[in-house]
Amino acid sequence: MISAAVEPHVESFKPDNREPLPASLAPAVKAPGAQRQQNPNKRKVLFVTSEIADLVKTGGLGDVSAALPRALAHLHDVRVLIPGYPQVMDSDNPIHIVGELGGHAALPPCKIGRMDLPDGLVIYVLVCPELYQREGTPYGANNGRDWPDNHIRFARLGLAAAEMAAGEGMAHWRPELVHAHDWPAGLAPAYMHWRGLSTPTLFTIHNLAYQGVYARGCSPELAIPEHAMQQEGMEFYGKLSFLKAGLAYSSHITTVSATYAREITTPEFGCGLDGFLASKAQQGLLGGIPNGIDESWDAATDQHLHHNFSINDWEGKARNATQVRELFGLEPSEGPLFAVVSRLVYQKGLDLTLGVADYIVEKGGQIAIIGRGEPEEEQAMRELALRHPGRIGVRIGFNETDARRMFAGSDFLLMPSRYEPCGLSQMYAQRFGSLPVARNTGGLADTIENGVTGFLFNDSTLQSYREALSRAFNVFDNKDLLNAMRCLSMTQPFNWCQAVEPYARLYEDLVKQSQLAHY
Repeated sequence: MISAAVEPHVESFKPDNREPLPASLAPAVKAPGAQRQQNPNKRKVLFVTSEIADLVKTGGLGDVSAALPRALAHLHDVRVLIPGYPQVMDSDNPIHIVGELGGHAALPPCKIGRMDLPDGLVIYVLVCPELYQREGTPYGANNGRDWPDNHIRFARLGLAAAEMAAGEGMAHWRPELVHAHDWPAGLAPAYMHWRGLSTPTLFTIHNLAYQGVYARGCSPELAIPEHAMQQEGMEFYGKLSFLKAGLAYSSHITTVSATYAREITTPEFGCGLDGFLASKAQQGLLGGIPNGIDESWDAATDQHLHHNFSINDWEGKARNATQVRELFGLEPSEGPLFAVVSRLVYQKGLDLTLGVADYIVEKGGQIAIIGRGEPEEEQAMRELALRHPGRIGVRIGFNETDARRMFAGSDFLLMPSRYEPCGLSQMYAQRFGSLPVARNTGGLADTIENGVTGFLFNDSTLQSYREALSRAFNVFDNKDLLNAMRCLSMTQPFNWCQAVEPYARLYEDLVKQSQLAHY
C-alpha cells in the first residue's frame, strides 16, 4: 500500500470541463457477457458505493459493487462513484480529472476523476486527499478504529453524487437515476431531496446493523436542514443516521434477499427501524432482490485453485483439501474439513463456532479459519488454534486466492450467522462443492436447501448448531450421498441473471415514474 504522501497518477483538471476518454481505452474492451453497443433505451445510472472489489474491499458490498454494474452493462449505462482511497489512487489504472466540485459547510472542495477499467467499466473517483488518502480500510485505521471524521468523509461522497445528479462540476455525463448503497452513501438521496432534484433514487440495504449514526451536533458541518431532524427524516433516537436518511429520502428501497426484506420489518432484525421499514413495505417501497456471484466461480476453470475439478471428477477437490491443510498447518486426515471464511464480527456467530469446535475435533473434523475483524474475535480465533494444534488453523487477514482454495478444499462451510442479509460465502462454497452448515435466516434461508445443498439450523444455540453438524458428519460418512449433495450444490443457479432483470426493470420504472410526475 502506498502512503498518502506519494503523488497519485492523476492528470490536471481540464478548464473546459469536457470528459476525455484516453486513446488507449478507445474502443473499450467488452466486459464478459456484456454488449457495449449503443442502446437508445439505456438509462444513465450512478452507482454510489464506499468499496468495489477491483480496487478496495472489506466485505460483500465490494463484490456487489464490482459485479452488478457489469451485469447491467448491456441494459443500462451504469457508472460507479467511489472515494479516492490510496488503494484506488495507486491502482495503476490512469485517472483523468473531468470535473471539480466546490466546498459546502464543512465539506471540502474536491475533484472528480475518471478511471476506465480494462473491461470498460467507468469509475468516477472522488479525489480529496485530505479526506481519503489515509492508510487503513475505507472506514478506519489499521488498528480497527473508525476515522473520527467519517461523517465528513461520507457526507462528501453523498453530496458529490447529488451534485453530479444536478449536472454540477461535470458537463459530459449526468445520471438519470442514482443508486446508493448502505450508510456511507445514505446522504446522496437526502442531499438530492433537500436540493429539490427530481432525479429518482434507489437505496439498497446490504446490512441494516451498520447505520452511520452520529451526534446531532454534526448537522451544521454537514449542512443538514433542521426539518430533517424528525422521525420521518434522518433523526434516530436523538442522533443522525446516515442509513435512515437513505431510507427516508430515496424513491425506493431494496435489500439483498426476500427473507431479509421481511425480517427487517420485525423488532428482532429491524435494528430500531422496524416500524419505519414496515411502513415503507406497506407502501410498496421496500423489496428484496438477491445478490448473485460471477462466472469466475467455476471449479473446473478457476485459476486460483491448485487443482481444478468438476462433478465428474472429485480427485481435484481432494488435492485442494491437502493444500489447504498444508497452508493452515493441519495434520493429514481422512476426516471432514470445515472452513470459516468470514469477517470476524459478532454478527457472524463465531462464538457459536467456538462453542462447537471441541465437538468437531472430537468427531474427527478439522477447521481452517480465515478472516479479520474485531480485535476480540481475532484473539479468540488465535486462542482456539492454540488449544487444538494440527486440528484447527487460523490465518488473520484475507486474500481472494486463499479464500477460493478454502472453498474448493473444504467439505463444509460454517456460517452460523445471527442474521445474514444475503451472504455470498454460502454461494461460493456451494459452487465449489463445500456444503454450508448455516443458520436459517436471511439470504442463507433463500439459497440453501436444507438436507439437499447444505444444512440449516433454526436457533442461535449450541444445541441447534450441533444437531446440524451431526447431520453433516452423517452425510460425510455416506460418500454417495455426499457426492450427490455436492453435485446439486455446484449446479445451483447463483449467477447475476437472477438480479439483473429485477434491477433493470426497477431502474426503468423509477425513471418513468419520475418523468410522469413532472409532466
